[in-house]
Amino acid sequence: MKTLKIDDLRPTQMTHGMREIRNKTEEYRTLSGHELEMAIAEKPIPVVLGPKGAPFAIDHHHVATALWRADVTSVHAVLVRDLSSLSQADFWLTMENNRWTYPYDAEGRRTPFSQMPTHIWELADDEFRSLAASVRDAGGYRKVNVPLEEFRWADFFRCNLHRPSSDDEFQALVKKAIKLAQSKTALGLPGYIGPSE
Repeated sequence: MKTLKIDDLRPTQMTHGMREIRNKTEEYRTLSGHELEMAIAEKPIPVVLGPKGAPFAIDHHHVATALWRADVTSVHAVLVRDLSSLSQADFWLTMENNRWTYPYDAEGRRTPFSQMPTHIWELADDEFRSLAASVRDAGGYRKVNVPLEEFRWADFFRCNLHRPSSDDEFQALVKKAIKLAQSKTALGLPGYIGPSE
């Protein structure tokens, strides 16, 4: 495990959920000293080295962004793979083949890798990504070790629910999304638990 500056971390996705990030940022801001150090160490950022040795985060984009917003400058990182010898095209092809990247925008549209943001905090807000996290946290589905699981749930909700335009609408949507997540319509999605008893 090594320490990296958050400024140097490159993202591998186009979007994140700002509601989730705001909550995490508030949590980190309540911590200091040893407690903050332990919270940072608890969630090391898995990275793949890309062309010119740039560290690309393949998970925990929300954690890194929340820490950056809480004025933390460095994170612990774990090297997953060194792909620094590959060309740009081969790097992204390898990343996609390993399911280490998600090049889709907040509307669920595929975008070129050349449009990937430079910094981890520059990602676009996707309300459905926040919705997926809220539904998981409320017990609508289980967290499982499947790459990009939250994005699959976000896309499922995007196809079946309207985009909320206020905090009240978002809260109402969470209740609808939990029912939808536990319906047969969601069968096959990672962490699906079926109807609640």
